[in-house]
Amino acid sequence: MALEQLCDVVQRCQAIKDEGFSPEDYDLFFTAGRTCLEQGNSAQVLSILVDEKNKNIVRCMGWNLLGPLVQILLKKEDKNLPHCHAILSHLLEVCSPKELLVGLLEQVEEADTGSIAETVTLLLKPLQTVLLRLGMKKASSVGMALSTLLSQVARLPVPVTKEQEEDDVFGLCHCCTALLQFVKPFVEEVKEGVKDNNRISKDNELRVELLKFCMKSLSKPLLEVQLKDPDTLLKSPLRDFATEILIILSSIGESLPDLLSRNVLKRREVPGFLEEEVRYPKESLACLSHLLFVDHIAVDIFPAVLSPIFVLQCNMEYIELLLSSLIRVEDNSLPVDLLELKTFFSVPQNLVKVMTLCPDQTLRTKGLKVFQLSIDKFNTEAKYKFFKGMLKTSHHAGVEGYIIKNIKNQIDFSLKPCNGNDWFLGKHLLPLLRLVLCLPHGPETDLLQNLDRIMESLNLLRYMLIRDKEWENETGIWTELYKIEDNYLKPLRTGLNMSKAHYEAELKSAKENKKISSKDSKASVCTVTVDNEKLPNMTPEMQIQVLQSAVFTFDLIESVLTRIEEIIETKERPLS
Repeated sequence: MALEQLCDVVQRCQAIKDEGFSPEDYDLFFTAGRTCLEQGNSAQVLSILVDEKNKNIVRCMGWNLLGPLVQILLKKEDKNLPHCHAILSHLLEVCSPKELLVGLLEQVEEADTGSIAETVTLLLKPLQTVLLRLGMKKASSVGMALSTLLSQVARLPVPVTKEQEEDDVFGLCHCCTALLQFVKPFVEEVKEGVKDNNRISKDNELRVELLKFCMKSLSKPLLEVQLKDPDTLLKSPLRDFATEILIILSSIGESLPDLLSRNVLKRREVPGFLEEEVRYPKESLACLSHLLFVDHIAVDIFPAVLSPIFVLQCNMEYIELLLSSLIRVEDNSLPVDLLELKTFFSVPQNLVKVMTLCPDQTLRTKGLKVFQLSIDKFNTEAKYKFFKGMLKTSHHAGVEGYIIKNIKNQIDFSLKPCNGNDWFLGKHLLPLLRLVLCLPHGPETDLLQNLDRIMESLNLLRYMLIRDKEWENETGIWTELYKIEDNYLKPLRTGLNMSKAHYEAELKSAKENKKISSKDSKASVCTVTVDNEKLPNMTPEMQIQVLQSAVFTFDLIESVLTRIEEIIETKERPLS
């Protein structure tokens, strides 16, 4: 029955040109395709998908089959594996890489604790294939993928004994080894840039994302790992992982002595530090120091002429970190009554000023660390009221994005068994969500300036719609959904369409101006006006690059927004 339905919808859609498929077409294709796969008809599904007449259908709708396809591949049923792998390969070749990226990362995010390792290792190669298809515009997508993958891998228990590392029951060692293969082509790309130019810009986007990956790996899982020396465990995947992380840092232009040097900590510049990860977290550098001086990892690429005094100076920051951890207040222990004291709210506000205005990067990073620590110490009700207050008073998109990310973490915690509470579920949560899911100036909001806030808000909404099932509605999101659509999603869609059209028009004009300027040697510098403001003089190539970056940013927003709209449409359509 399902196979007949799939054949019918495909045959009907063959007559539709371009991307004119209706929501019903998407729904029928997904439902019939999923049922066919679940019933073991993968060979017939593959035959339909590879038919050249159906290429446009597969390009537009095929990525929706990723969910059921991954679930079947995880079951490892021998009779279906070859055909299912062939289907996945075909989808990776034909479908839009942006849609594939969103779909694959959703599968990684949704993996339960017992299947994290299998899901990650299964999807690493497909993710790598998709990211390589993005060409030169892949840096931010690589960063998003690495962040998602590491967040899941960090949930796996860390082996303590030699036997546990050898057995690798929970799969952490296997995941770490696979991650190194995953990042290899991206590391090689940055290394080629170093070879060609003898140096590479510290702000090269792909280099920055790989640096974040290394720093986050040093924080988790390596900070929690007690590495075994070769005499105890000859072949140690975790030791190999630590070694390769340090080699990658060196390969992408990070000097290990400079990373540990206090002077370099003061010199480094970190534009946009309120991104998902700070470039140089102190815990990561502390782990780096431990790997070098205690475990003697990668000592062959570290100078042996450094004096003991210099080494001590490098490590004083981390000694201070260790000592300060001994006097920390217990998490979730500070009651809401303390927020009535002026200092308990003014201190975080002053920390925000340090994080956003202080010219000293070291102090900015310390400020962010203390800010998060202060959040962790509040109990649930205090966190709730603190978040509300910060969203109303911070007036900084990066800070607001950081607060929204914390809200998502609290909701995620509250939805887990035995963690329910009255503040991040149900009626109390909805007023907080209204502060999160809003545009400061409606459709005319500057989307680029508010990018951090918008992306975190959309990620939160997408997570809640996926995690909190409509029939459970623990958060109340489904009750509030019609208001969210009217007050947030529709104005955002309008603003996104206007902004994208504006920048695409500017980009087209810039390319035309470049053609004209190439004929006139005097026209080597030009200006561009965006939102009634003139940008600094720049060459046509620089101007085009800036505008292309803006358009690509709008595409990223649109990819998540479109996914949310699809989830809502699927839920709102009556079952046939």
